[in-house]
Amino acid sequence: MLRRTKIVATLGPATETPEVLEGLIKAGVDVVRLNFSHG
Repeated sequence: MLRRTKIVATLGPATETPEVLEGLIKAGVDVVRLNFSHG
């Protein structure tokens, strides 16, 4: 069965390490958005 639900992740201070980003990709993230409110 085809997965129709999309997973959206917000990139910010908690996701700045390569290990965390790799984990998001392995978890199946489809779309990312950037959070600039932490300037």
